[in-house]
Amino acid sequence: MTRTIVESKTKTAVIGFDQPFTVIGERINPTGRKVLNEELERGDFSRVEADALAQVAAGATILDINSGAVFSNKMAEDPRYADNNFVEPTLMRELVEKVQAVTDCPLCIDSSVPGALENGLAAAEGRPLLNSVTGEEERLEMVLPLVAKYNVPVVAISNDDTGISEDPDVRFAVAKKIVERAADFGIPAHDIVVDPLVMPIGAMGTAGLQVFTLVRRLREELGVNTTCGASNISFGLPNRHGINNAFLPMAMTAGMTSAIMNPVALPIGPKKLAEKKAEVEAAGVILPEGMDDEAFVQLFGMGSTKPKAGKEMEAIRAANFLTNNDEGGGEWIKFNRAPAKPGEGRERGGRRRRRG
Repeated sequence: MTRTIVESKTKTAVIGFDQPFTVIGERINPTGRKVLNEELERGDFSRVEADALAQVAAGATILDINSGAVFSNKMAEDPRYADNNFVEPTLMRELVEKVQAVTDCPLCIDSSVPGALENGLAAAEGRPLLNSVTGEEERLEMVLPLVAKYNVPVVAISNDDTGISEDPDVRFAVAKKIVERAADFGIPAHDIVVDPLVMPIGAMGTAGLQVFTLVRRLREELGVNTTCGASNISFGLPNRHGINNAFLPMAMTAGMTSAIMNPVALPIGPKKLAEKKAEVEAAGVILPEGMDDEAFVQLFGMGSTKPKAGKEMEAIRAANFLTNNDEGGGEWIKFNRAPAKPGEGRERGGRRRRRG
């Protein structure tokens, strides 16, 4: 069985056909996150640390760290900040160090900048996953020597110098090319995790069928593990969680072994909470005296005021159980067990065991 080993200083994550599905948390990424980008520009890593802890608590077994920030304010002071080759190497090292200070979860070093990749690999303890290499000649010649030098696994994305093909046969051929070129550098197939590129189902009706077929071929013909940006499938559609929840178990049964995704259901913010309270008050609903915010949002099915595992994690854990990668259902039961209330013990019936 193909197994890809990703390690921190003290923990090991195994991506494999006979393993529970690996969730690679995507939240530590300033791209498209304006607030996080601004905080990083100020040297504030508190949100990064909180995101790392929340993703691990929600079930991520690897944390992706992306350094693709744009420091617009600093550009005005120093034109070098307009160049990601200047910004990302230093930022990547800082991100890796900050995350490793709060969690021992294995890491995935994610950047398009060569210096950032090398700095991330140098700062990471253990054996991180590198994200990523493509079939583009320049990228192959740049990334594969790094993979060999540090003896790490790598994500291989199925596009090349011609771009992203809509033809799944072409994407398979690109993946095969990367696996073969990696072998020239002494990199075994079990250290290649192929991303077959998930297209949005809203733009291409066959996107789901294509990726399921591709994943089966990659497993059966190349013997490699696979991953994807899970939310790509639902891009631009309503009720994206509904699409994602169906897609992930189907991809798993086709042979997909990991996904880069957000495992956390984001908490209800103060604005939405205040709006709902005003709505309830206007309707004349009388609530129990002293009801706290968490009880309020639970009562009205709004979610939670705290970060918690998202619905996608529920679908993944159920699929792990159904595919016998959660033997006996222990993780499923643990996931669905209500947390003990203050003062309650863990013994049967919620009672404390008396000491003699």
